[in-house]
Formats: sequence, structure tokens, C-alpha cells
Amino acid sequence: MAAGCREDPSLERHFKGHRDAVTSVDFSLNKKQLASGSMDSCLMIWSMRPQMRAYRFVGHKDAVMCVQFSPSGHLVASGSRDKTVRLWVPSVKGESTVFKAHTATVRSVNFSSDGQSLVTASDDKTIKVWTVHRQKFLFSLSQHINWVRCARFSPDGRLIVSASDDKTVKLWDKTSRECIHSFCEHGGFVNHVDFHPSGTCIAAAGTDNTVKVWDVRMNRLLQHYQVHSAVVNSLSFHPSGNYLVTASNDSTLKILDLLEGRLLYTLHGHQVMVWKTNFDAADYDDVLKTQKCGTSVDRTPHALQSEMDCGVNLKKTKTQDAGRNHAQQEEEASLANTLEHIMGQLDVLTQTVSLLEQRLTLTEDKLKECLENQQKIIQNKMS
Repeated sequence: MAAGCREDPSLERHFKGHRDAVTSVDFSLNKKQLASGSMDSCLMIWSMRPQMRAYRFVGHKDAVMCVQFSPSGHLVASGSRDKTVRLWVPSVKGESTVFKAHTATVRSVNFSSDGQSLVTASDDKTIKVWTVHRQKFLFSLSQHINWVRCARFSPDGRLIVSASDDKTVKLWDKTSRECIHSFCEHGGFVNHVDFHPSGTCIAAAGTDNTVKVWDVRMNRLLQHYQVHSAVVNSLSFHPSGNYLVTASNDSTLKILDLLEGRLLYTLHGHQVMVWKTNFDAADYDDVLKTQKCGTSVDRTPHALQSEMDCGVNLKKTKTQDAGRNHAQQEEEASLANTLEHIMGQLDVLTQTVSLLEQRLTLTEDKLKECLENQQKIIQNKMS
């Protein structure tokens, strides 16, 4: 996706092996391996080379919520609902060391760019920083008043940014360990945050369906994107800094052009079908009405060129036979309408689950506060 010669996104590999929902993925720096965490409590390391077997690492006692390769690629960090962080050696043996890191679910792990430090974020409302070599706790940051979903080092390692269910994004000075600014523009929980490769900007994704970009030098909102129709769960900057990829509960990935401030592509890779396409010049409903398994449509330049994956392996498609009879066309139209209806229902279901999750989070927090207040009352009576 270089600025000079941009290519359309295409599906390169399809991995299958987890026994439950996949929660997190991360490439090694050399792009030869991919790590994934899952609700099945396992971490898997996949090779990008064909025919190479995957490694399944077992050690966590509950769902793995986050994974990340170290900059050198010699370690993989994972955080879990079992309240621990593990550092794995991505080899056949799958050896790991464990940090008893937090008092609640660990939502985020992130290495500093020099690989010497690790920052973790948790539902216990804290951010913690650790040394990687000695594997020791350094310090904790604790001004958030709700679950901390994500924490990231700046490229130079001097700053830390965090995102929380308290609807704020906080910027911290690693040396002074002080919060130097709070960004409060999100209208809902903030699920994910990351630094621009230059270190001058941050981007955050939230349950208000928006993506926001701020300048951390002037603490000023630069861009506001409302391109998703549901909660935005994650985002990542392209290494060039010119593009931002976002992932949402609306079952799409969006690629944003930050230089022009516009939506560049929409990828529908996680619904019923897998697409290899440029979607920015065609409406998705129109695509549904014209596509079926094993067909390809060619239109004007920079328009739609797509393939569907109806199995695990993608196959090169062939053009439709010009002599198809009327009955086949009616059958295709019926199938397209059915698929369109199913996808609409999936979108509604996804948004409903997201809303229920938010309400459950609020209920859990209130219950926790009630229990804490009850304990204080009992302690006061006893004293």
C-alpha cells in the first residue's frame, strides 16, 4: 500500500485452528510469523510460509485477550482473563514465564520499541510497566476510574497512552509517571488506542462507532471519522503513517487515508464470504446482488474486481457463461437476497451483543462498588 503505487487489498492466507473466538493477532516484525490469542485459552503461532505447521501454546487457564511479538521476534507476550501475563519463546517447545500481573483480566500487552519494557492494561483500572530481561515490576499508573482496555508506548518510549471504559484517553510521561493530558472527546468506552509511527499523533477507537486522531504535541483533535455502523474494536497505523486500518462489530475492516482524510477501502472479510476486492467504488448491496460463488465481475477501471472464497482455499474465478438460462438467474437472485437478509440479521445481532456487553460491564462495575462499600461499612462497624 505504498503511496506511489497503491495496490488493492487482497486476502493472502486463511488460518484455521482455534476452537473458540479469536481475540487478538500480531505479526512478527519480519512478517514471517503471526501470533493469535483466543477464548480457547491458547496462543497459536502461524507461519506465513506455505505447508509450515502452526504451534499451539497451552499455559493460560482462561481466555487469551491480547498477544504481541517483541521487536526482535524472540518473544511473544500474552495477557489473559486468568489475570496473568506470559512471555513465550515462539519455538517448538513453547516455553513461557508467567507474571502474576493484575487483579483482574489483562486486556493489553505492548513492548517498547527497544524491547526492554512491557506495558500491560487491565480491568483492575491500572496500567503496569515491567522490565522484559529481568521480568520485574517497575511501576503502576492508576488514574483511570474504569477498566483499561489498551496501553501503548510511544515510538521513542518516553510516553504511554491508555484507553479506558471511563471514556477517556490518557497520555502519561514514563519518566515522571504522571498523567500529562486526558482526551475526553469520546462519547462511549474507548476500546483501543495507538501511536502514529512518527510519535506526534494518536488514534483511538470507541463504542460510539467513531475513530479520532489527536496531535499529542498540542493536545488537539485533528480528525474525526464516523465510517462504521457499530462499535470500533481495534485500529492500526500503516508503517508509512499515511493509512489507518480499523476493525468493527459491523463485520468490516476500513482503511482510512489520513493524508486526504477519507475512507479508502471497506473490506467485508469476516462475514459469510471472503472477498478479494477494491470496495471503495461499489456499494456492498450491489455487490451482493451481482455475485455468486465462482464468479467474477469486471467493470470500469478502479471499480469492482472480486472473488469469493467458498472453502478454506481461494480459487481463481471464471467469468459467467453468457448462455446461462433464465432459471439459473432467478436462482442466483434468490440466493443473493437470502444472503443479504442473513447479513442484515447478523449486523443486528452483533450490535445487540455489543450493547449487552456494555450493559454487563456497567452492572459488574456497580456490583463491585456495592461490595466495596459493604466491606467498608462492615470494617467501620467492627472498628
